[in-house]
Amino acid sequence: MSKKVLIISTSLRKNSNSNKLAEAFADGAREAGHEVEIVTLIGKSIAFCKGCLACQKNGECVIKDDAPYIVEKMLRADALVFATPVYYYEMSGQMKTMLDRANPLFPSDYSFRDVYLLATAAEEDEHAMDGAVQGLKGWIACFGKARLAGTVFGGGVTAQGEIAGHPSLETAKNMGKSL
Repeated sequence: MSKKVLIISTSLRKNSNSNKLAEAFADGAREAGHEVEIVTLIGKSIAFCKGCLACQKNGECVIKDDAPYIVEKMLRADALVFATPVYYYEMSGQMKTMLDRANPLFPSDYSFRDVYLLATAAEEDEHAMDGAVQGLKGWIACFGKARLAGTVFGGGVTAQGEIAGHPSLETAKNMGKSL
């Protein structure tokens, strides 16, 4: 059965290594017959959550920026994929801000069940992404029907495009195929 896959690429650097992982995952998912959309946070205006909880009452955020548009896509996706560079052993700040702004999803009848994390880092040790994994698991824990379905780590990459030929690209593509 074909799934609706939303990939959110959170690096603000064009042609980033984490975005290359996102594209590889997308290629695999498309090959498997799934409908895939990649949303990049480049050029998007996403303010910090105010914690007012108005979204819990009226189902939408009071902040009028690009986040509600992305949250609406998240609501309707069967699978969510987050691609992030690892900064100081954690997900990027813009990914964390996007997760916080997805608070209107909490009381909703969201469609996603499987959530994936694709991460790149200058550090080669796969444990460099542990903080990002734990942070995403904390967000997923608030959505009882969802689970962390898989992770891919591309380590030892810093410069733009340095991930070319890295085995994580094939891993990401195969994970996309296996949806």
